[in-house]
Amino acid sequence: MKNSQLLHLQAKWQEKHGTPLDIDKHLDALLALFQAVHAAANLNPNRLNALMLKYVHENGNPVPQDKIIDAYRRLAERGTIPFDRALYDRLKLKPVRTSSGVAPLTVLTGPYPCPGKCIFCPEAEGFPKSYLPLEPGVQRAAANRFDPFKQTATRLSSFEHNGHATDKIELLILGGTWSAYPHKYQEWFVQRCFDALNGVEAKSLDEAQRLNETAEHRNVGLVMETRPDHITLDEVRRLRWLGATKVQLGAQSLDDAILEANWRGHTVEDTRRAVRMLRLAGFKLHLHWMPNLLGATPESDVRDFKRLWDDVALRPDELKIYPCSLLRDTELYNRYERGEYRPYTDQELIEIIIASKQVVPQYCRINRVIRDIPANYVAAGSITSHLRVVVQREMKKRGLQCECIRCREVRADKIFADELRLDVLTYSTDATTEHFLSFVTPHDKIAGFLRLSLPLANAPRDEILDELHGCAMIREVHVYGPALEIGTESSGEAQHAGLGTRLIERAQEIARAAGFKRIAVISAIGTREYYRKQQFALGDLYMAKSI
Repeated sequence: MKNSQLLHLQAKWQEKHGTPLDIDKHLDALLALFQAVHAAANLNPNRLNALMLKYVHENGNPVPQDKIIDAYRRLAERGTIPFDRALYDRLKLKPVRTSSGVAPLTVLTGPYPCPGKCIFCPEAEGFPKSYLPLEPGVQRAAANRFDPFKQTATRLSSFEHNGHATDKIELLILGGTWSAYPHKYQEWFVQRCFDALNGVEAKSLDEAQRLNETAEHRNVGLVMETRPDHITLDEVRRLRWLGATKVQLGAQSLDDAILEANWRGHTVEDTRRAVRMLRLAGFKLHLHWMPNLLGATPESDVRDFKRLWDDVALRPDELKIYPCSLLRDTELYNRYERGEYRPYTDQELIEIIIASKQVVPQYCRINRVIRDIPANYVAAGSITSHLRVVVQREMKKRGLQCECIRCREVRADKIFADELRLDVLTYSTDATTEHFLSFVTPHDKIAGFLRLSLPLANAPRDEILDELHGCAMIREVHVYGPALEIGTESSGEAQHAGLGTRLIERAQEIARAAGFKRIAVISAIGTREYYRKQQFALGDLYMAKSI
């Protein structure tokens, strides 16, 4: 049963949005709307809004979209209309949020001193360092007083009322440097996030994790962000114990002189060592990279970006490109006023990102190309928040194509299993041989992929967790397309079409051929049941099986 806090939060949502729509009173109008939405060709958000304005009104006012979706669910539940998933998807608000197969839910840690002294980093009282009060995600966190339970529960409620499946949740814990927070705070924070997902309060983190294995809202990925110089084998072990499956690292630059000039506080070698230990532990590797730091030029940034791939110790799985923003009340702004720093123009940033996108390998996903900082904070330089769209348009005009995963994922397109081909991209790192297995459509769209990591015989033993010695490692299995609820059959979507099982079987064949007798997977808490069905058994921190 859901606890009183969650019920209270749901009541607050109803207080904010009003009582549900009287579906009996508006039945004819709703049925006409659903028929019009079903029949509409080339439906887009503007067209959907126009149809809702035309058909359904309440006290002379248009009915909010979330109430329309809620009304559709209730009518289907009581059998008044048959449930049509295609129509339901058309009614959804912002379907792109779950088009990658999971619902990403971001929460922020509370304010706490950061060990970094970066000259570009803003600091607002009462907020985690580098985060600003008017950023949308920060506002949501502050409205909930940075409470992990409330943040998680309110975002779940928002997803549900906007028509998104919420049984597969990727939880992103952002904020300050995670590794610098007290251990007790970390444990409490993660447990309270799980409590909100589970709908019950556990007595410990271990209990909360066990409950989540079969919960209504399962955690299928847990992301934390930290600094390269905070990664040790003990920290790797602790991150895994907390349930983390992906780590975001602020690399920022691959040039020690640039790092020093910006008071970053770590070296490129620190980044290499951190990436190696995390990769050997099976984590998905997500790096942040910042062009336009003090001392950089557009030309040097293009060269620097290539080091991410030329350096075998790096080669991340995911990437955020965060052009440095010039913000007041920072040391960088003081340098700017003295004429020591120049922000890039929009065109310079566009050219850097175009050049970068052309060298990104197919195994990497570029999640962002600019940080969503409100324009009123930026003292000088670019304030183009839709930079990704601008870059995509310019690349299309020039006949250029980005090969990153985000640009190739299948999204909502229908897939047919017998038309898919299995590609295997193999590349080396300083401690592993990586195999990126992907199912690809005839139009070169990725329907699903798996990351298989085979440790080299000479990989540093003191940088590998004891549990993983001699194991091949599945670092990620991801099937794209709209997020479908657990147990739902596929009707042309990539999810639940058996692609994950086929990828795992192929990974086992590759590992066995390479001489490995065991294979492990860095399972999220909420995917343990899935891997049990694949004959994996839970050990201390990982699930594994003999092959």
